[in-house]
Amino acid sequence: MHVDFAEFVLARSPALLRFAYLLTGDRHLAEDLTQEALVRAHRRWSAITGDGGPEPYVRQAILRQFLSWRRRRSFFERPSAELPERPHPDDLADRVAVSDEMWSLLRTLPRSQRAVVVLRYYEDLPDAEIARLLGCSPATVRVHAFHALRRLRTALTPVRLPGGQT
Repeated sequence: MHVDFAEFVLARSPALLRFAYLLTGDRHLAEDLTQEALVRAHRRWSAITGDGGPEPYVRQAILRQFLSWRRRRSFFERPSAELPERPHPDDLADRVAVSDEMWSLLRTLPRSQRAVVVLRYYEDLPDAEIARLLGCSPATVRVHAFHALRRLRTALTPVRLPGGQT
């Protein structure tokens, strides 16, 4: 094992795992995607440690695996017919529940829309970089973002805060 690779894994694994989790919404799958991407990176370590560093390569490997993981036979989702009651945001536990609801809603988005939302709003990448990672045009990225946000807004009903704020 290369010393540089071990240092990279120690330093960047938590951020890479968070990135994978944001895409998948599933800790175990996120760990699998991250581990597989790191294995691929280790195999190509000398080729990917150039000017850009290895992290873009590993993140793109995670992203590509995420975009193809639903094709695997072992993956399935079970939608729920019942939605939980909306919590009141004043309580910390309720805010966590609202956050959980958002994660649940993110998982309902098509893979490409979810990838755009994560890359744009969590990773704070510009549309051109997202387009490069996804292999599409910046206009397609904007369309995916528009449709994803519209779906999320439709699924979320406003929560009334004290004082009438939403």
